[in-house]
Amino acid sequence: MNLQKVRTLLICALVQIGSVFFTVSASAQSQSRERSTSELGIGLGGVVYKGEIAPRYRFLSNRPALTVFYKKDVSRALSLRANLLLGRVNADDAQYEERLPLAAYRKATVSTSILELGGGIDFNFLDYYDFRRNVRWTPYFTLGVAGLVYNNKTTGADPTILYPETGTNDSYRTSFAVAVPIGVGIKYALTHHWNLGVEFGARVLFTDMFDNLSGQNEKVMNPHHNDWYFYNGISLSYTFYRINCPQD
Repeated sequence: MNLQKVRTLLICALVQIGSVFFTVSASAQSQSRERSTSELGIGLGGVVYKGEIAPRYRFLSNRPALTVFYKKDVSRALSLRANLLLGRVNADDAQYEERLPLAAYRKATVSTSILELGGGIDFNFLDYYDFRRNVRWTPYFTLGVAGLVYNNKTTGADPTILYPETGTNDSYRTSFAVAVPIGVGIKYALTHHWNLGVEFGARVLFTDMFDNLSGQNEKVMNPHHNDWYFYNGISLSYTFYRINCPQD
């Protein structure tokens, strides 16, 4: 994904999220719901990176990840969400060197720890809190903006290939980045309060430094495509209900 497409995606995401925030108060005033709902939950899953050292999504490359989230329903279809994600990704050229000559030449490995804080919206396709339904569930689409701090180290079997200026592998470094999380999920009501969820999402990064190769030897990296990482997991959440008293 080139820089222009990434910028366009970010602008679209910000416009969509901003429009939701600006219409929350109007939506809340126009609705006459008898109750308001919110969720607090925790999720377990995996994160996986896609970039120079891992050019394809590979499910077996997932590493454990933990997420904590809060959702506030503003209408039957829309929920505001905030989430914190902690995970670690690893990638190794050895997984691709039999098929990709560049991987066989570069022989690099990358290890990255991630701490992500994000916010956005969920669009629920069904009325999840319609208690007339025998089974309450809904698929949903999620879109947001996230900031992350990551600590990584990229090493090569021959350091002069990755770092021709120094001839030695770099040590761990800490950096910051912005991403656009996009995903889909399904939420299912276990009880009146407890919910089970499954979610898969991609993080479109606004950097090509996630694997620490950008700015080094351009013969071993693609400067025209930014890095990505993905999260997939299951969650358990608890719904809080508040009765809205009618106004005079």
